[in-house]
Amino acid sequence: MNKGYLKINVYGDSVANPVKNANITISKNGNIIFTTTTNENGQTEIIPLNTVNKSYSEEEQNKIRPYETYDVTVSSLGLTDTKIEGVQIFDGVTSIQDIYLTSIDENQDEDISEITPNTLWGDYPPNISDEEESNIAPYVLKQVLIPPYVIVHDGNPNDSSAPNYTVPFTDYIKNVASSEIYSTWPKETIKANVLAIISFTLNRIYTEWYRSRGYDFTITSTTTYDQKYTKNGTIFEPISDVVDDIFTNYIKNGIRMEPLLAHYKSNTTQDGYMSQWGSKELGDKGYSALQILRYYYGNNVNIYNAQTTQSYPYSFTSTLKQGDCSIDVYVLQNSLNYIRGSYPGIPMIKNPTGYFSSETANAVKTFQSVFSLQQTGEVDFKTWYKISYILTAVKDLTESVY
Repeated sequence: MNKGYLKINVYGDSVANPVKNANITISKNGNIIFTTTTNENGQTEIIPLNTVNKSYSEEEQNKIRPYETYDVTVSSLGLTDTKIEGVQIFDGVTSIQDIYLTSIDENQDEDISEITPNTLWGDYPPNISDEEESNIAPYVLKQVLIPPYVIVHDGNPNDSSAPNYTVPFTDYIKNVASSEIYSTWPKETIKANVLAIISFTLNRIYTEWYRSRGYDFTITSTTTYDQKYTKNGTIFEPISDVVDDIFTNYIKNGIRMEPLLAHYKSNTTQDGYMSQWGSKELGDKGYSALQILRYYYGNNVNIYNAQTTQSYPYSFTSTLKQGDCSIDVYVLQNSLNYIRGSYPGIPMIKNPTGYFSSETANAVKTFQSVFSLQQTGEVDFKTWYKISYILTAVKDLTESVY
């Protein structure tokens, strides 16, 4: 059998509250495959699991599902037992499954949710949003910004019974991409699709598409109007890596101010839509992400960079490495020490001075290991913003307690 890999992260109410010693059971068709417990950072080891050959995810076909699924059950003292059904495992890919546990509810024995199929495999309704948008002038914000969160309405816009989820922006993009494409595809293909997903999302934000119409959310989870968001969905490491690299990038067309409402479908040849399977074929031929995007959206499309909002406490300036000395290093050292309150496995930097010492590099490497980043000991764009994101979560948790 072919092997895929699974890493499970268990949290309380937020990523700032990892759950130590949670009991994990992985099962298939009711049979227990593997059991383990989480470490002090709320994480499991990387677990190898059987799956189907990756070739099924690299060719357009509807005979064999291109991934295997497993059920994951988590229990921890004082928290509600939680079961995630349908965790997806691809050949040669590490799947990252985040699981959030809630306080015990005497009316609920177990919290069960099911991960729905990838849109390239499942049967989902076509997008009709452009039919409604053509005759309506949107309200627009003053500039394109990357928000800390996206509010996702888990249903059609007029379904008032559907819940809203407040999701960190990068987590939302990773979730949608993991629900819409396959992680085994070429990196430039993944990048092109991620840029389309970011741009579609930022268009909804920039034009205040739903809020200007009286709704209390940013975007929906349905493919009829927007993009597929899967509650508790599995995230795949190749997709996560790309999003962390480019989450402030988006595409727009010519002199238009708004991010492109970048529609896409699996195999469409309709003008103005990107073919997901077609983008995979172009990636196989060596096309860059921008070349793929221009192939479908036109030669006037370019990649731009958006600023983060003030909710991100510090903006990235340049890569930090051992031997550097600056205020940014001082900020880094104090941020890691603060995060250590929730993640005690990160070594304490005993004397933050602004000098990037070997002690600082060791703390950075540990942070990168915990959050599935390449362990370089240097603080590049993706490491800086991951630190910023976790710092904000830990501060929010601390302030809510005190």
